[in-house]
Amino acid sequence: MRRAAPSTVAMGFEQARLRIAIDQIVPLKIISSAIKKTPKYTQIAASIREVGLVELPVVARDRGEPGKYLLLDGHLRIDVLKDMGHSEVTCLISTDDEAYTYNKRVNRLAIVQEHRMILKAVERGVPEDRIAKALNVDVQNIVRKRRLLEGICPEVADILKDKHIAIHTFTELKKMLPLRQIEAAELMVAMNKFTTNYARSLVAATPQGQLVEQDKPKRVKGLSDEQIAMMERESVSLQREFRIAEKSYGTDHLDLVLTNGYIAKLLGNARVVRYLAQHHQDILAEFQRLAEMETVAA
Repeated sequence: MRRAAPSTVAMGFEQARLRIAIDQIVPLKIISSAIKKTPKYTQIAASIREVGLVELPVVARDRGEPGKYLLLDGHLRIDVLKDMGHSEVTCLISTDDEAYTYNKRVNRLAIVQEHRMILKAVERGVPEDRIAKALNVDVQNIVRKRRLLEGICPEVADILKDKHIAIHTFTELKKMLPLRQIEAAELMVAMNKFTTNYARSLVAATPQGQLVEQDKPKRVKGLSDEQIAMMERESVSLQREFRIAEKSYGTDHLDLVLTNGYIAKLLGNARVVRYLAQHHQDILAEFQRLAEMETVAA
């Protein structure tokens, strides 16, 4: 019995990087003066000045004009290099001339990940003022991000590691003891709310014994002591209900998937649909609504 020949995987890029004259690269979009004034452009320019080109531009060979290259990714970087007087740049050569950008495939860096990158840079001996210049931010901003997880328990750091959260949200979490921090982080994820105001409300709803400064009375602007006490009771109740729901979520979700699958099969039978339309229009409407919800979710 003959074995089928193994299929080959097409390379997305040529194996060798190429040093190309910038005037041979044809941009696919124009960098206007307004774009040059944006924070993103300024940050890229500062980064290239301080640490050089980190991410290489991506080009494709121009099939209609040999010796020319289409710029697929890196328009801002190329423009900055031109303004700095560079005449050549090292590029990755794409085997596909479809214009795309890595930014469509990569999410914005979460603050915990940024904190860890800053720590690594500092451990390697990079001064904080140089990191600040590369990111075009104030040095104190780098110091705050370096100290981001001081007072935050490891479990919370893991829960929030890929979430986009304001730095002041962590300041509020640090006011709580580790177990309460974990509860607050889980609530934030469950509610999909990561704002500083929401974290502040969780602190307000935290019993005094679960705060770091247990001897310091809570003072919440616009709330009386009675209202704060009521928030604490409601927070305990909400946490208890959350735990109950968490235990049954997996089973409930499986039941829902199986039920919707069965309903979809019923609606795929013309005789069943016709019967329901004649005798049980309300049930048919509800079944169709469930099927539509499942389609949207998919």
